[in-house]
Amino acid sequence: MIKQMNLYFIFETVIVGVVGGTLFLLFHLPLAWMLGPLSAVMLWKLVTKRKLHWPVGFRNGGQMILGFSMGLSFTTESARQIVQQFPSMMVTTILMVGFGLIMAKFISKVTKMKVASAVMGTTPGGLSQMVILSEEITDAEPTIVTFMQTVRMLTVIFLVPFLTIHALSNSHTDSLVEDPVSQMNTSGYIQLLIFLVIVFFLTKLAIRFKCPTPWIIGPLISSALLTVFGFDVPPVPDFLTILAQLCLGIYLGLGMKTNMLGNWRSLLPVTVLSSLLIVGFALLLAYGLHSLYSISMSTAFLCIAPGGLPEMGVTAHTVNADVSMVAAFQLFRVFFILFIIPLFLRKFFGGNSIEEKSVTTSY
Repeated sequence: MIKQMNLYFIFETVIVGVVGGTLFLLFHLPLAWMLGPLSAVMLWKLVTKRKLHWPVGFRNGGQMILGFSMGLSFTTESARQIVQQFPSMMVTTILMVGFGLIMAKFISKVTKMKVASAVMGTTPGGLSQMVILSEEITDAEPTIVTFMQTVRMLTVIFLVPFLTIHALSNSHTDSLVEDPVSQMNTSGYIQLLIFLVIVFFLTKLAIRFKCPTPWIIGPLISSALLTVFGFDVPPVPDFLTILAQLCLGIYLGLGMKTNMLGNWRSLLPVTVLSSLLIVGFALLLAYGLHSLYSISMSTAFLCIAPGGLPEMGVTAHTVNADVSMVAAFQLFRVFFILFIIPLFLRKFFGGNSIEEKSVTTSY
């Protein structure tokens, strides 16, 4: 009976997500099949108060396909460029984190919240990682961190693609992938399936070794290595890319907690303002990167923008930016924030003793 109810809730969730994606597509809004389902599911849940269900495995599958697709853009030449620009990755990441700390101090003074919560709420890391880390930091309030990170993420994943597509890019593309995909025959699909199975097992290794966000980093690194070492890996078909974005968008929409704290009205304006300022600072740094290395402004902005790797990677695909460069910069920041920043936070604010932690979701 429970499984039948879950299937019903999954079916309802799919319908809502597809409607949202279709509406975004009709109105030519950016990242239609990710932001459309995200918005539709979030609004449907808020207005109807209905229970929706989305297995975490669907999200993992979507991340795997997107990561695999992004990794295919890596070449030997792009690897060489990434090595050359390693100092830029370090400098821009430190500057972005530093500007986030300035915003945190500002928010702390205006709202009278504890500095630890403000710092965790403005640090441009992943939502789930920052919330989990906030449970380990003295004086950090996970509820406030969740709210601030949610607002920041929504601001970034809506604003950055819009700016990139409509202001920074000269490319207008209606399809997510190139023409050869539509001409791929049956043997091409079989070959793609074989590579996906290989990448799946390599991703399991990434999970075993506790790699951060393994379902996107594992496939990305795996397909990048296959490409660099000369394997003829077929591109991901258009329908799979759409399906992956749909799965991830629905999951993100269900993750938005609309009743997480009571004083959200006073916290919302300063959080949105700080998010806009952080995006503006990223735009300024992107101009410097664009001037120094003669890369396109859209590529530079997506490299530095404080968004998630999947969202920025999909946007890079859409505007024909350098996906490998964007993925490399975003990947570097993920590792920097998840491995380096926690050491400083624990040292500065102190750590809580947590013997056992678990993350439970209802979707």
